[in-house]
Parts: sequence; structure tokens; C-alpha cells
Amino acid sequence: MSSPPMIDGAFARWLASRAGQALLDLRTEMGFADTGALKSAGDKVSHDLIRTELAKWRPNDAVLSEEDEGSRLAWAAEVNTGAVSRLTADRVWIVDPLDGTREFSEEGRSDWAVHVALWARSAPSPHGLVAGAVGLPAQHRVLGTDYPPAYPPMTVEAATAGERKIRLAASRSRPPVFLTDLAEDVGAHLVPMGSAGAKIAAVVTGEVDAYIHAGGQYEWDSAAPIAVATATGLHASRIDGSALKYNEADPRLPDLLVCRKDLATRLLAALQRHSG
Repeated sequence: MSSPPMIDGAFARWLASRAGQALLDLRTEMGFADTGALKSAGDKVSHDLIRTELAKWRPNDAVLSEEDEGSRLAWAAEVNTGAVSRLTADRVWIVDPLDGTREFSEEGRSDWAVHVALWARSAPSPHGLVAGAVGLPAQHRVLGTDYPPAYPPMTVEAATAGERKIRLAASRSRPPVFLTDLAEDVGAHLVPMGSAGAKIAAVVTGEVDAYIHAGGQYEWDSAAPIAVATATGLHASRIDGSALKYNEADPRLPDLLVCRKDLATRLLAALQRHSG
């Protein structure tokens, strides 16, 4: 196999693509009869591939992966003996090998993803993300910071009716309890989707206008999608409007808003009214 691209953004795309193909192959090989086994195998296959390639091609960088032992603990700065401490490292790869294991294990579903992001201490942006890729293997596409998509087009409703009909991506199983009231307040409708990566990707591509999450996530759930979304020119913040931050000692990142910039003020005001 030839060497991967050396530029970080292209490397993230290459890595997300390789992991995504391995997951598609696994789905074909195992089928969907035993969903529990498929979920476990998917997590392991993608994690092992990403970890192996990062160790080979980026050996001096630290890694924060959902599947590393202890990664959910606030003090988990190192993942094994001799690892580079992510809290003192200049560069940290933040990865979710399989975002949306439930959707991955269901035949016919394509709303699951692979996340590969790079945080750098020297980054000028508050979130510190300098490269990232979101692989959507079952949709046969990868969204990356190396070639960010064009800013999402105006919705058909907005173009024809003169005002925006906001489409909010929402968890199909665990939407925030206040989201229905917020949607009614701003005249929006909810679009149920699977993984966090798939939802943010849908904002990036203009399939929906916004994604609001509140109720608990970790850095790997959003790092790569946020890197791509901000490279595209979208608004991304906590639901109180403060900056998203990555490679923190505690990897929990409980809430976020990703939306078109022209909707940010309106949605943040609505969140003030409904998320308290």
C-alpha cells in the first residue's frame, strides 16, 4: 500500500475513508442477525485500524479515542504506558471510530459515521481543531476540512416563501426534552436522525438547518464534525453561546449548537428561553 497523504487534512480524510470501508466490509461479512456482536466488532475493527495507522504515520502525536480504556474519565490523559500525554501534547488526534453503533447495526441505515479530528495547541481558533474528516461510509462520502463543502444553500422553503422554515436535526431516540417547545417557538420542525456526526454532516450539506444537542456527549462525538462545520463557515458553539473547547482534562462536552450563521442569534435566544 502506498503512503498516505502527509498534509493533516488529507490524512484525516484518508484515515476516515479506510476505517469506513473496513466497517462496510464487516457489515457484509457478519450480516445483521446478531446486532450486539456487530456493534462490538465494528468498534474494535475501526478503532484498531485508526490506532495502528496513527501509531505508524503520526507517532509523536497524542490520541483521544472513545474506545481507549479509561477515555471517559476526566483524568485519562494517557491511554497506555509510554503514551504521549494529551494534556501536554502539542497535537492530539480526537477520534470516534464508530459514531452511531446502533444505526451501524441496523440493516439499511446510513446515518452513522467515522470521526477523525486533529487538535493543535498553536491553533488560532478557540476550539483548537485544525483538521478533520467525517466519514459517512454507507452514504459513500467523506466530508473533510481539506476540501470543505460550499456554504449550505438556502432552503427551498426560504427561497419560495420569503422566510426560513427551520429544519432541526434531532436524535431519533434521545432528543432534548425542551426541543419540541423550542421548535414550536421558532416555527421549526424536527428531523429525526441517528449519530451526532450524521446530524452535523446534514447541517454542513444543507439537508437541515441546525442541530441542537443537550444531554451529554464527549469530545470525540463532535470534534471532527465541528472541524468540518466551522471550515464550511457554519456557526458552532455551546448552547449558551460560549466557545466549544477540545482536549480538555474532562472530555465531557455536554451541549452544542451547529447552524447557519444567519440563524444563530435567533436560535441562541430561543435556547435562553427553553433550555434553562
